[in-house]
Amino acid sequence: MALGGGTFVTQNKILPGSYINVISAARASAELSDRGIVAIPMALKWGKEGEVIPVSKGDFQKDCFNLFGYDYTHDEMRPLREIFMNAVKVFVYRLGTGVKATCTFADAKCAGTRGNDIDIVINVNVDDATKSDVKTFVDTTLVDSQTVTTSEKTTALKDNDWVVWKDNVAIAATAGIPLTGGENATVSGANHSTALAALESVAFNVLVSDTDDLTTKGLYFNYTKRMRDELGIKFQCVLHKYATADYEGAVSVENNTGTECVYWVAGVLAGCAINKSLTNKLYNGEYTIDTVYTQSQLEAAIQAGKFIFHKVGDNVRVLKDINTLVTTTADKGDIFKDNQTIRVVDQIANDIATLFNSKYLGVVPNDAAGRISLWADIVKHHEQLEEIRAIEEFEDSNMTVTQGNTKQSVVVNDTITVVNSMVQLYMTCIVQ
Repeated sequence: MALGGGTFVTQNKILPGSYINVISAARASAELSDRGIVAIPMALKWGKEGEVIPVSKGDFQKDCFNLFGYDYTHDEMRPLREIFMNAVKVFVYRLGTGVKATCTFADAKCAGTRGNDIDIVINVNVDDATKSDVKTFVDTTLVDSQTVTTSEKTTALKDNDWVVWKDNVAIAATAGIPLTGGENATVSGANHSTALAALESVAFNVLVSDTDDLTTKGLYFNYTKRMRDELGIKFQCVLHKYATADYEGAVSVENNTGTECVYWVAGVLAGCAINKSLTNKLYNGEYTIDTVYTQSQLEAAIQAGKFIFHKVGDNVRVLKDINTLVTTTADKGDIFKDNQTIRVVDQIANDIATLFNSKYLGVVPNDAAGRISLWADIVKHHEQLEEIRAIEEFEDSNMTVTQGNTKQSVVVNDTITVVNSMVQLYMTCIVQ
């Protein structure tokens, strides 16, 4: 990373940047950034390999076929449809390196078994017998058609979204020659590590893994913890049945034997506003959710830091919007178990870091006027949080900006009260 970031114990950092601690209070531009961004490494049957693919909700619906090889409504796209029910943007990284399908005339543009569904059809042009119509089909869908002189070779053809033409192959009529030999990648732990390294260059709210391999889940968890605690990059990670994480940055989805529930949870966590909670949120996705739990099992799930769905009448709903944090400390109390709290404090950490790094770092003098300017920007930011009822009872006098141990450092001490949604009702009704 170009800039320093993360938490601090003493003021001994070397890299320029913003170092922010978010802790529980002891007991006894200053704009809000957007949410709704998910990052997911996936094993796919088509698409670019070895790079992060940014996909907006509109682009997914419109360009899904060319991006991932299947129509938006195809069952292969169900995981991404689940994410996009609530997310506005997804960074997709295709895991591993597969084998491209091929035939006499062309190679598939991307590796994977989807390339085996491509056919090349060459016919004599009906208007000019000296020319040939070269058509590319995926299943029964025509994706490209070119007309060239029959005496020309494949070099005269232009590559399309699906195939790369081979050099100097004679064009000959064929009712349909399929591409064959395409294979999907065999995904290894090293492929996941490569994907996570690539994702360090983009910003997102939620990282999700759909693997059930314990070692790989540990890789995602440790990556998340490192990014949050050492680099100050705040996001949450959604994993399937990984409640042992015991950490506010990890969300463990417990339902079903397969991992399909993680997609919807990742999207809805990313898309949830910081002044909202997912507690009692209706599941409106496409998968069948196993919700056969007793009352005592649901209570135990909450105590163990498990994000779980349950049945309410005919509906499937989120029981409680929590993360895996179970062990509390003086610095991180019970309030940090709630994902709404994490959304608020992550928003503050990310926004103030962005504000400082883009407006103040290396630009604004560290004098009284400069520190007052930073103080005013942070106050403005927090007032916006108060306006949308994400925090309450904010007093600008509780936030100070002072010079640090060196002439180049500033110290911000901030006190906030997070607003959480109502989740329990205790009522006494006296009848006379």
